[in-house]
Amino acid sequence: MNKSQLIEAVAVKAGITKVDAKKAVDAVVGAIAATLKKSDKVSLIGFGTFSVIKRVKRKGRNPQTGQELNIPAKKVVKFKPGSELSKLVAK
Repeated sequence: MNKSQLIEAVAVKAGITKVDAKKAVDAVVGAIAATLKKSDKVSLIGFGTFSVIKRVKRKGRNPQTGQELNIPAKKVVKFKPGSELSKLVAK
């Protein structure tokens, strides 16, 4: 499912126009992104938790040449699914 399909599904499920559904989806995604940018967590009970973790710098290898590389430290987004979502997917 891509973003436009999600907007259409939200519009149908909520009984609203696609324009209003797009505003709602954009607002939710924007709020999650803004919270993660501050390195805070976003917990949606039953769905899951978005968080930011720091990856330490490490050594790696270029698979084509075998040359050793330095991979810099960075922050990445992590998602841990909630129990209800996990049970729903497992069925």
